[in-house]
Amino acid sequence: MDPGVLLSLIANAVNSSRILMLSMLNHESEMQERMLDCGDDSDEDLENEISDTPGPCTLELLTVLGEVLPVPRRFWAWETSTDWWDRIVLQVWDDSQWLRNFRMRKSTFFELCDSLSPVLKRHNTRMRPALTVEKRVAIAIWKLATPDSYRSVGNQFGVGKSTVGAAVLEVSKAIIKLLLRKIVTLGNVQAIVDGFAAMGFPNCGGAIDGTHIPILAPEHQGAQYINRKGYFSMVLQALVDHKGRFTNIHVGWPGRVHDARVFRSTTLFKRLQQGTYFPDQRITVGDVEMPIVILGDPAYPLMPWLMKPYTGSLDSAQELFNYRLSKCRMVVECAFGRLKGRWRTLLTRSDLSQTNIPFVIAACCVLHNLCESKGETFIAGWEAEANHLAADYAQPDTRAIRRSHQDAVRIREALKSSFLMGQGTV
Repeated sequence: MDPGVLLSLIANAVNSSRILMLSMLNHESEMQERMLDCGDDSDEDLENEISDTPGPCTLELLTVLGEVLPVPRRFWAWETSTDWWDRIVLQVWDDSQWLRNFRMRKSTFFELCDSLSPVLKRHNTRMRPALTVEKRVAIAIWKLATPDSYRSVGNQFGVGKSTVGAAVLEVSKAIIKLLLRKIVTLGNVQAIVDGFAAMGFPNCGGAIDGTHIPILAPEHQGAQYINRKGYFSMVLQALVDHKGRFTNIHVGWPGRVHDARVFRSTTLFKRLQQGTYFPDQRITVGDVEMPIVILGDPAYPLMPWLMKPYTGSLDSAQELFNYRLSKCRMVVECAFGRLKGRWRTLLTRSDLSQTNIPFVIAACCVLHNLCESKGETFIAGWEAEANHLAADYAQPDTRAIRRSHQDAVRIREALKSSFLMGQGTV
């Protein structure tokens, strides 16, 4: 067949189809008008008339011709209720309810939100309105304070579980960016020294220890994260003042690594070694000069600026020294207890990646200091709840370090003698 004739036939067929399509559209329009004019009585006639129409439907013809009518785009999401947050928590709850659930009073919570607003504030989009800073912070705080699942927290606040995960990470990173250096800081050194002196240890600037945070098995180098108790963990090492507030933290090392090795890798160790962390404030004990020291357990090395207890068979003078040191070093153990009692997410295995877990742990340390500095009450029942959750993740025993610096030995011996002579003041 001649190509010109073939093209002419195709054009005629297309034109005929267009005419048929327009006719059907007009027919439908007339029927709709009849329906509007006739009221409910015409519904059955209209339905019968459309169903009796032979041939393809209008949409099929339009599809064949490549002329599908445009359909307005619509964004959708499952409808969720926010009444609990908007009408109950914000408007009804008193300070005791805020404290039990968010670990802080309402005023402290809104101060925190104001501080984080520069990083967390979002703009509305065409898809949906953005979460407010207050709601995003509340979701994160609730998740940190409870061992609840992401789905459970999402249902509580009327958001998806992925939104909960994003809020936890965003808020944690904002806390670290804006508040870490302001809140986790050394502060007034003389007040710290005086505080430890009142507890029985002179010229002391802090107590140091490490604690293991349980995690899920990492994808890479998982064996490095198995601690001496047999579970996967990440180490948080912290220096605290006489009130149990963190003055320096270091987090991220695998649970298999010894506390002493973690300590030697930190900037804190380097600055203490160089004598730049504390002011050069020395006292004379017996016939030796003693700088400001920190207190550690047997896992740490004995240094001129780090005192640790005697080990092995002890005489009465050594036992007295150990008593004084342990009495002051208890503040770091209490700090870890209060940290985990408030932020119970640290007691269960986090499903965050090993690169994101340190952000959450560090943020919890900042929030601990914030609550302590604001005088937020630590409810007694929290400790019992924490102990119950922690039962499956006992802290590994630390191995004692035998190496000692000679100057440190002389300082410890001088302190031992001075405590023995003044033991009536213990």
